[in-house]
Amino acid sequence: MKLLFVSTPVGPLGSGLGGGVELSLYNAAQEMLRRGHQLQVIAPVGSRNDLPVVQIPGNLQPIAQDQERIDPITMPENSLLANMWDYARQVQDQCDLIVNFAYDWLPFYLTPFFRCPIAHLVSMGSLSNALDQIIKQIVRQFPDTVAFRTKTQADTFAIEQQCTYLSNGIDLSLYNFCPISKQQLAWLGRISPEKGLEDAVAASQITNIPLKIMGKIQDDSYWEKIRQDYPNAPIEYLGFLSTNKLQEILRESRALLMTHRWVEAFGNVIIESLACGVPVISYSRGGPAEIVQDGKTGFLVEPDSVPGLVEAIARLDEIDRHTCRHQAETKYSVQALGDRFEKWFYQILKMRS
Repeated sequence: MKLLFVSTPVGPLGSGLGGGVELSLYNAAQEMLRRGHQLQVIAPVGSRNDLPVVQIPGNLQPIAQDQERIDPITMPENSLLANMWDYARQVQDQCDLIVNFAYDWLPFYLTPFFRCPIAHLVSMGSLSNALDQIIKQIVRQFPDTVAFRTKTQADTFAIEQQCTYLSNGIDLSLYNFCPISKQQLAWLGRISPEKGLEDAVAASQITNIPLKIMGKIQDDSYWEKIRQDYPNAPIEYLGFLSTNKLQEILRESRALLMTHRWVEAFGNVIIESLACGVPVISYSRGGPAEIVQDGKTGFLVEPDSVPGLVEAIARLDEIDRHTCRHQAETKYSVQALGDRFEKWFYQILKMRS
């Protein structure tokens, strides 16, 4: 196949601003190339160049989770999002399929106007009335072209049609299994209010177990408030790390804490943790509830319950770290992800032929 991947317009690939979308696109692109497909990626200027990337200039798109549900759709002057899709329009006849990784209204709206079919991978749960409406419209008009990560995520859109669930996958060779942990916990993700970092910090303070924090600071005032509210918590911020550096810290941790306050579509950090043999303690909200095997590869606790986190931390000796790695190997390898993507792509092309 001749594939065109269109990245998120909220930040360059490799910047961390796009959150899990960046890792999802990168892993899928690498696997499609490995399988012999032709591939080009459209991404913002400044993106990592270890993929065949066309870098597009323009002003970044506002982040969806910073908007209110009833807010109108907006784009900045010299919109990067519009520029990316204008380039896609120009080269569409050179492609068999365009794959949209952006959680934005414009690509869905443009779908009927393109000659080349467009596949949409929805990266988040329902956040905007306008986006919900256009997603439902495209699902009705172009069945099977819209995919979600998990059923829990898809359910937030109240879509009546049968949906495609792709889950996710990672290159397991990049994550080293560690059978013995240090006395530390880990937290990974964008540092912004919907990720609930303060709950992990509170649990760290109560248990007096050091917490290693890794990820892009997206909201500086939010991060500063956490530091002010928990001045004595044994936390250490390590920054936004490469996969190699991240897994070096993660694999030595007793557990990963997943403290999201919104419906996570999936949770790439969960499968990164499992790949290292590290159990996951997660709120039972959104996609993570479909990944973590309660009592086997981690614990699911009541959402927003710091006491629940503390109780789960006390039970970590019950988890076999080999079981965590096995779950990653059997369900979340990049090869398994490639199989799901290919099946979806071929199904779309078959319907359009």
